[in-house]
Amino acid sequence: MRTILVIDDDKPVLETVREILAKFGYKVETAADGKEGIQKFDAGDFDLVITDIRMPGINGTGVAQHIRNSDRHFTPVIGISGTPWLLQGTDFDAVLPKPFQIKTLIESVKKLVTTP
Repeated sequence: MRTILVIDDDKPVLETVREILAKFGYKVETAADGKEGIQKFDAGDFDLVITDIRMPGINGTGVAQHIRNSDRHFTPVIGISGTPWLLQGTDFDAVLPKPFQIKTLIESVKKLVTTP
């Protein structure tokens, strides 16, 4: 089973994404901010990370940079943002504009990780 880490400071978004991914057969762990997300990433083994961009403290760009500088730099990262055009050419493998459709989320996940 593929494991995905979802990081977002907006609890309703975090829970919705978690539930959707779980329904599609993924194991999902969540973090409420970038600092917690980095701690979980460092302690765990994830096939994909999905992170909000705008969060207090360590933002999604900081999370992506941490992953790219880690020994697991190959881990795919999807950024979710209300301003996706600002993220082109960054450390993200994909960027989803908020709000995004379930279909778009699942298609993006499937492109970056094999099915569970």
